[in-house]
Amino acid sequence: MTPHTPSKHQLERAAYRRRQTVRSVLVAALSTGVLGTLLVVAVTGAPGWERVRASFLDLDIARDAFPAVLTGLWLNVRLLVFCALGALALGLLIALLRTLRGAVFFPVRALATGYTYTFRGLPLIIVLYVLTLGVPGLRLQGMPSVLVLGGAALVLTYGGYLAEVFRAGIESVHPSQLAAARSLGLTYRQTMRHVVLPQAVRRVAPPLLNDTVALQKDVGLVSLAGPIDAVRAAQIATAETFNYTPYIVAGMLFVLLAIPLIAVTDWVTLRAARRQAGG
Repeated sequence: MTPHTPSKHQLERAAYRRRQTVRSVLVAALSTGVLGTLLVVAVTGAPGWERVRASFLDLDIARDAFPAVLTGLWLNVRLLVFCALGALALGLLIALLRTLRGAVFFPVRALATGYTYTFRGLPLIIVLYVLTLGVPGLRLQGMPSVLVLGGAALVLTYGGYLAEVFRAGIESVHPSQLAAARSLGLTYRQTMRHVVLPQAVRRVAPPLLNDTVALQKDVGLVSLAGPIDAVRAAQIATAETFNYTPYIVAGMLFVLLAIPLIAVTDWVTLRAARRQAGG
């Protein structure tokens, strides 16, 4: 078989595209450098910059606070993992309960609907205060730790949001696919497991990841109950130095923690858009 030899016009087009790509990269780098330089000059030359730098960007204080804030961030990471898994499982369960058909399941659907309405409407900070400050005040036997109660507040709140996301994905699957699966002899549970849920989860993956990004930020609110996470460690360091640089350190660590998840979310969203456009 004779190997394909590009024509002269094909080689010229390929060379032109390479030149355009290099040119675009250089122009983008140059414009970014110019804009960045202008911003730096404008910010550092503004009145009051020295006071801002001393109060929020003190490198010595940042260096001293970094180990404690980083140690606290590890608590946030562990809490994020467990809360994300718990919220996903709870949200999927509530979504399945809300999609049950038949009059006999009306009480179950009503309870699931009431749960989603309640926890989607309640501010997270109120749920945290009730579970982490109010519930321990009951002094019941076998009371879990404040950290566990704070995680439960996050799971309950985000479970309500994720339940609606899952329900939207389930209801987006065309009813003909359910009918086809049942005509093949699959039970309702088998149909949901093998036909409906795989499609539903794939369709709602971007909003699920977006809610996970939001949860990654909100795990810092558990510091309101007392556990020493990154936010609480920054608060302690700020109280010792009367300087707000530790909060900036904690904020930057949260941003760095969120970047990989945000990148995955953007990639999944773009992939889903391309699949839909191509389909």
